[in-house]
Amino acid sequence: MKNHKMYEADDKMISLIRDNYDLLQMLGSFGINLGFGDKTVKETCESNDVDTYTFLAVVNYTANNYGEFESDEQLSVPTLLHYLEASHAYFLDFQLPYIRRELQESLNEHDSLAKLILRFYDEYAHEIRRHMKYEQKTLFPYVQSLIDGQPINDYNVDTFSKHHGATDKKLRELKLLIIKYLPQDGLHNNQLTATLHDIYENEVWLRQHAMVEDQIFVPAIRRLEQQTKQNDVTRNISEMVFKAGAGQNPDALSDREKDVIVALVQGMANKEIADHLCISVNTVITHRRNIARKLQIHSPAGLTIYAIVNELVDISSVKL
Repeated sequence: MKNHKMYEADDKMISLIRDNYDLLQMLGSFGINLGFGDKTVKETCESNDVDTYTFLAVVNYTANNYGEFESDEQLSVPTLLHYLEASHAYFLDFQLPYIRRELQESLNEHDSLAKLILRFYDEYAHEIRRHMKYEQKTLFPYVQSLIDGQPINDYNVDTFSKHHGATDKKLRELKLLIIKYLPQDGLHNNQLTATLHDIYENEVWLRQHAMVEDQIFVPAIRRLEQQTKQNDVTRNISEMVFKAGAGQNPDALSDREKDVIVALVQGMANKEIADHLCISVNTVITHRRNIARKLQIHSPAGLTIYAIVNELVDISSVKL
């Protein structure tokens, strides 16, 4: 149930659990163990090497759907990655087998319909495992490569988003099948009711898990991808500048090509450059093509940076 309270770093961690008992499993996925006494959220997170801001973002979104994350640059991608990896481990290694054991104990093993229910659950579990294993094998390593500054070139988070559909449909069907078609004696009915409660809880957990991935994790990865691309451009320009400045570039610019760069930085069009340097427009175009090939710089901004760093122009003469 939503309590409409936005939790902050100075709140007591115990108050979060008191208000939202379903956050207990989330603590384990963040690597936070019980026994934190009266520590605040910030104190508890810091003592467990968890980014407080990111922890609260997930908590407040899960508890009350609070937060806008498209442009939130404070989120810690490593913290989110660790949280999702641990959540997968919890669900695959503990929760799925646990519910199956509950179903086995609740159903009459000699009942044909009960056997079909178990087979239906196994199909559901297989689908969930396949979905989560895909993320563990493909998405999570890709995100780690972004964090390490060595992105995998043939993948991006939009590829994941296009294939990230709902995975709890079979769980809802299983729940309805049990309610409609499996009346039991008193003992089995009590066991089955308890199992159904756990299935309902897991349906909520899966939905929240998918929402955290879609609404918090994916936008954070998109920003990291953009940052990585910007860093690559900056690094390429820096490498070209260094090579040119050190005289190590085998494709060093000719004096005429440098003149063309200066003219371009000053805002001249091809015709103006041709008139200024007393050459043809076709020659200007050829020089520009050679400059782009040698420097691997194609934008006016990149050429301006190159010209300033290599002292072809004075920064005071450049219109920024």
